[in-house]
Amino acid sequence: MRKPAAILAAALLAAAGCFNEPEPAYRTVPAENRVYLSDRGLVDLTGEAAALKAGAAIDYVNLDRNRLEVFPAELASLTGLKWLRLNDNRLSELPDLGALVNLRRLYLRGNRFTAVPETLKDLPSLTDVDLSDNPLAEIPDWLAAKKNLAALSFTRTQITKLPADLTAWRSLRQLQLGELKLTPEERARVRAALPHTAVVF
Repeated sequence: MRKPAAILAAALLAAAGCFNEPEPAYRTVPAENRVYLSDRGLVDLTGEAAALKAGAAIDYVNLDRNRLEVFPAELASLTGLKWLRLNDNRLSELPDLGALVNLRRLYLRGNRFTAVPETLKDLPSLTDVDLSDNPLAEIPDWLAAKKNLAALSFTRTQITKLPADLTAWRSLRQLQLGELKLTPEERARVRAALPHTAVVF
């Protein structure tokens, strides 16, 4: 039986969405180090050089709700970037992002990914990943083996089973699996494998 605290945590995550900004960026990132380019109908970053002039000093970029089909090359050189929001665009793949060694939060909700981008394995600081509302069919074993992850979301994807070995995810605080077609047995297995994680089905 689940403990009341775990039930409450799951309910709060489901209601609020753990991938909303846990603290608004304006509280945690200096103004000169954050870039807001959301809701502009952008198909690329041509003409946005002024917004990115701080270069490696940029900590946060928000490109939510644009029309990006190709990952902007300009972002791959922002080596100080810690927080990147690309929710609700038209992306289906990512290039090599190995230079983004400081990237912690990567939010890709509502795009067109059919597979988890392999470049995520090369991001040593990554803790939070949101891939909800993408046509993903599976979670690769290499992602399940990635340590130091704190929050993952695969809500409203096509995933029906998680990898067999979830040992590396035992430090997860939050795992969102809402509206997936998981069997009762699979749900029970996930809960047993991650007893200290707030799991939302």
